[in-house]
Amino acid sequence: MNKFKEIFLDLEQKILANEYPAHTLLPSENQLITIYGVSRETVRKALQLLLNAGYIQKKQGKGSIVLDTNRMDFPISGLASYKELQDAQSIPSETSVVEISLTKVSKRIHEATNWPIDAPVWKLVRQRRINKEVVILDKDYLLQSIIPEISPEHAEGSIYDYFENDLNLSIAFARREITVDPVSKEFRSLMSLHPEDQNVITIRSSVYLDDSRCFEYTESIHRLDRFKFINYVYRKK
Repeated sequence: MNKFKEIFLDLEQKILANEYPAHTLLPSENQLITIYGVSRETVRKALQLLLNAGYIQKKQGKGSIVLDTNRMDFPISGLASYKELQDAQSIPSETSVVEISLTKVSKRIHEATNWPIDAPVWKLVRQRRINKEVVILDKDYLLQSIIPEISPEHAEGSIYDYFENDLNLSIAFARREITVDPVSKEFRSLMSLHPEDQNVITIRSSVYLDDSRCFEYTESIHRLDRFKFINYVYRKK
């Protein structure tokens, strides 16, 4: 086995064993050269493998920061509620409802959903906490003509369970867009962001019933270091 792979595996094991905890720095390149008795090129190859595997993030002037490996997997192609994903992956998470209000469709929401401007919609804002940190901020807009009422109890649990079992709605598909967006003052105030965080991941979803009516528009804002997004891609034959 190549020496840089041996170093990668050793550092990987130490990260997973919490010898190098999340949000701390790995030893510097010079320190790693001394620890392992190898060249700078070998150390850099090992660090590149750690970077590619999602264990570290390089920061100019700081070094290699260890990322939190306890991340929730979010399938890009699936359509599941946060509660369903949380239960499936046994993630210890808490939900706090920040806002439930009746508002009107804005021009921005109209462009995303084609809902009539000024049509009544529920605005639902929820914080998702993992290990007491708010790492997701969910902002949902629900067309009132389809969702007549929404309570804090529904919002704290699975709203999809409420939609499907109480309102007898048949949820069929979603159009989803994933972008990297700059951190805003709102995100700073409602999420547990690090001082160095400059960007978040935003998943925008328009969700449709089986009769092709769009009833929900969601903006789910994620802290970069806590989540990974997965998909399965198949080659056509």
